[in-house]
Amino acid sequence: MAPVPTERDLRLDLFRGIALWLIFLDHIPSNAVSWITIRNYGFSDATEIFVFISGYTAAFVYGRAMLEHGFIVAGARVLKRAWQIYIAHVFLFVIYLAEISYVASSFNNPLFSEEMGVLDFLKNPDVTIFEALILKFKPVNMDVLPLYIVLLLWFAPMLWLLLRAPSFALAASAAVYALTWWFDWSIPAYPHGNWVFNPFAWQLLFVFGAWCALGGAQRLARWINSPVIFGLAVAYLLFAFGIAMTWYFPRLGAFVPNFVSEAIYPIDKPNLDVLRILHFLSLAEITVWFVPRGWPVLKSPVFWPAIVCGQHSLETFCLGVFLAFAGHFMFTEVSNRLLMHVIVSVAGIVIMVAVAALVSWYRRIERKGPGPRPPSIEPGYAGGDA
Repeated sequence: MAPVPTERDLRLDLFRGIALWLIFLDHIPSNAVSWITIRNYGFSDATEIFVFISGYTAAFVYGRAMLEHGFIVAGARVLKRAWQIYIAHVFLFVIYLAEISYVASSFNNPLFSEEMGVLDFLKNPDVTIFEALILKFKPVNMDVLPLYIVLLLWFAPMLWLLLRAPSFALAASAAVYALTWWFDWSIPAYPHGNWVFNPFAWQLLFVFGAWCALGGAQRLARWINSPVIFGLAVAYLLFAFGIAMTWYFPRLGAFVPNFVSEAIYPIDKPNLDVLRILHFLSLAEITVWFVPRGWPVLKSPVFWPAIVCGQHSLETFCLGVFLAFAGHFMFTEVSNRLLMHVIVSVAGIVIMVAVAALVSWYRRIERKGPGPRPPSIEPGYAGGDA
C-alpha cells in the first residue's frame, strides 16, 4: 500500500498560487507584464504547474480518505468535489458572459465578443448554453476547469490503483498518453475543433503528481538529488530558452540546425508535448534543489500572499478570469500604456490575494464556531482546495 503524506507541503500552495498569478497575467491579451511569465522562456507554462500540483493535492486529500473509509466514501468525496467545480464553472460561465456582453454593448465594441469567443452564444444562445453545460463550449480563458472536472471524474479508480500498485498505475497512465498520440484521441469542442487541453494527454501530469504524493517523490529522491540530473535539467532549460528566443528574434533561428527544428516542431500544447513535460520536470528538479521541503522561509510573510492564493485556488482562478477580461477592457478603452499594464497587473494580483485571504479568514471562523465544517474541507487537510 502506497504511503500517504501526513503533513501539508507549503511548496504546493506557494507554487500553485504563483501559477495562478502567471495564468492571470497570461490571460490578459497583449499584457506587457506577461513577459515575466515562464511561457516566454521555454516550452511549458503555468498550466503544467497547476495540473501537477492539483494531482498531488488530490492524492494527499483523498488518498487518506480512501485508506480510512474505503473506496465508496472516498470516491463519493472526489465526485462531490468534481460537482462543486462544475457548479463553479457554470456560474463562472454565466457571469463571464454577462460581463463580456455588457461591456461589448455599453461601449459599442463587438470585438470584445469576438475576441473572447462568445460570438456563437450571442447568435445561438439556446444551443450554446446546452453545449456549455456539457463542457463542449468554452469561452476564451475558461478551459482549465473543464479539464480538472474530467480528471476528477475518473480519479477515484486511478487513486485506488495508485494506492495498491503505484508503478503499474503510472505505467497505465503513460500508456493512455501514448495511445492518445497514436490514435489521435481527443474531445470535440463546440462549434468546431477540439478541447484546448486534451484530458487523455494531460491526465499523465495529473497522475504523475498523485504518484509523487503517494511515495513516488521518495522513490525518485536519489535521482532528484543527483548533480548529474541537476546539470541535465539546467542544460535542457538553457536549450529551451535558446529555442524560445528564436520565436521573438527570428534571425537567431539561423543558429538552430534544421534537424533540430524538424525534431521539435510542432510543440503541441493541447496534447501535452513531451518537450513540455521535460521542460516542466526540469523546472521542478531545479525548484526542489533550491527550495527543500520544510524550508523555514516558506512560513515567512513574504510568501504568504502566494500561499493563501494557492490554498484557495478555485476562488482565485475564477476571480482571475473576471479580472483578466477587466484588464483587457482597461487596455482597450482607457489606456494601453506600459504604466496601465503594470497598474492592472499589480492591482489584479492584489485583489486575488485579498479575496483569498477573506475566504481563508471566513473558513477559520467557520471551523471555530458551532456547526459542520465547510464542505470543501476534507479530513486531514489543513485548509484550501484539493
